[in-house]
Amino acid sequence: MAQAKRFPGESTEYRTARDALLQEEVELRRQVERVAEQRRALPVGGAVDDYVFHGVDGEVRLADLFAPGQQTLILYNFMYGPEMDAACPMCTSFLDGLNGNARHITQQVGLAVVAKSPLPRILEYAEGRGWDGLTMVSSADNMFNRDYHGEDEHGDQESIIHVFAKDVDGEVRHRYSSELIFVPGDPGQDTRHIDAGWPLWNILDLTPTGRGSAWYPRREY
Repeated sequence: MAQAKRFPGESTEYRTARDALLQEEVELRRQVERVAEQRRALPVGGAVDDYVFHGVDGEVRLADLFAPGQQTLILYNFMYGPEMDAACPMCTSFLDGLNGNARHITQQVGLAVVAKSPLPRILEYAEGRGWDGLTMVSSADNMFNRDYHGEDEHGDQESIIHVFAKDVDGEVRHRYSSELIFVPGDPGQDTRHIDAGWPLWNILDLTPTGRGSAWYPRREY
C-alpha cells in the first residue's frame, strides 16, 4: 500500500518503511473491529444479583446505576481498598482520562466506578482529583468485588472493567469483563487489559521511545 501524501524532507527509505507500517496499521484496525464485533456478539451472561452499594444519595442498587432510558452500564472496579494506604496510581491515571470523556460516554451508556473503601474516603479522593463526571460508589458492605474478581480471597484489589445490560424484562445480566487481566502477558508486556480505554499508553505508543521499559504513572509528579 503506497500512501500518496508526503511530508517535508522525508527520504525514500522513510517512505518505504512508513508504507509498510501503514499496511500493518490497516490490518490492526481491521483486527480491532473483528474483536469488537465478536465481543458484541457474545451470548448473554449470567443474571446479576441486585447488589446494594453506598452512593452520594444513600443506598443504591446496581440496577439503579443504569442511566434513565439506557440498557447498558460500564462499571469500573477501582483499586482502592480499606487496607490500602493510598489509591492505585495506575487506576488513578486511567480514571483521570475516563473522567474527561465521561460526558461523552454517558450519552450512550451508563458509567460508574466502584471501590471497596468506605464512601467518604472514595469521595474525598475523587474530589481531590477533580473527578466530577464519574459516579462513585462503595462496595464496602457487599460481595460484588469478590464475586466479580475485583478482589481476591486475601482482600487484595484488582482493576477490571465490567459491562452489564438489562434484558427486555429489566433483569440485569453480565455481558463482558476485561478478563485479559487473568491471562499472562507476553514477554516484556503487562496484561494491558484496559489499554483500549487508556489514552496514556495509546499516545505513548505513537512515539519512538514508546511506553518506556520501566515507567509507570504516579498520583503526583
